[in-house]
Amino acid sequence: MSEEPRTAEQPWTIARLLSWTTGFLDQSQVDSPRLAAELLLAHVLDCAKIDLYARFEYAPTEEEKTAFRDLVRRAAEQEPVAYLIGRKEFYSLNFEVTSEVLIPRPETETLVERVIDYCRGADLPQANFLDMGTGSGCIAVALLTQMPEACGVGSDISPAALAVAGRNAATHDVVDRLRLVAADGLRLPEGCSPEGGFDLIVSNAPYVAEADMDTLPENVRRYEPSLALTAGPDGLRFYRHMHEWAPKILKPAGSLFIEIGAGMSAEVREVLETAGAFEHAGTWSDATDPHDRVMQFVRST
Repeated sequence: MSEEPRTAEQPWTIARLLSWTTGFLDQSQVDSPRLAAELLLAHVLDCAKIDLYARFEYAPTEEEKTAFRDLVRRAAEQEPVAYLIGRKEFYSLNFEVTSEVLIPRPETETLVERVIDYCRGADLPQANFLDMGTGSGCIAVALLTQMPEACGVGSDISPAALAVAGRNAATHDVVDRLRLVAADGLRLPEGCSPEGGFDLIVSNAPYVAEADMDTLPENVRRYEPSLALTAGPDGLRFYRHMHEWAPKILKPAGSLFIEIGAGMSAEVREVLETAGAFEHAGTWSDATDPHDRVMQFVRST
């Protein structure tokens, strides 16, 4: 009996690669596996994610498949996709990210939204703000793109983070309205604070207690900078720092907008309202997160 003719191997088209990779990343417990597969393949093919669907039958070259395979392997080992492709969308803007900065997160968009709403309601189109711990610059840059008359200062203790923030400011054409300075928290170099103080201080400061670092997801614990995550034994170190230093550089009745960790609102409020330095003015959660994530305090002394 003659042998059946062999069927040619099915080509690895974009459609087939996305289907297989989605299942593999799902088994590897990667968040949003389909999205991760799309972002990695679009990065390798140097195209927009949406363009993949117009090229479903395209079969990548061997070189492209090899590059994609390497990225998929690293993603399966929990290396963040944002670091693998070097960017992350935040507030509908693309930001460069490196392992020197935190990856922007949806809950931080709530912080940006609250600040914008406050400035519009308070008639502060020319707000002068400080973004403490600016990292990638995502908060400051997003605010400046939405408030074209505002100016900001972004501070960070990491020179590498400041370099990333500077490139993001240039990409989004706000470099002339954002001054980046090396500083430990709110201890700014002389001449960085405007006369009379800032209208606002905003910050997504580190808030993870040292003892809780081991409980973080592996992709955060292993790959994101611990300097931007941990804040002492109880996670409150930077809020105590704000209580001491913010009144020195914030206008009377100026506002402090901060992101907090889950379940920390009562402790943060106790720290910042000590001795009447600040009054609590609002607390908000993200639409997809039941926990309080953003708080506003007003300088009262």
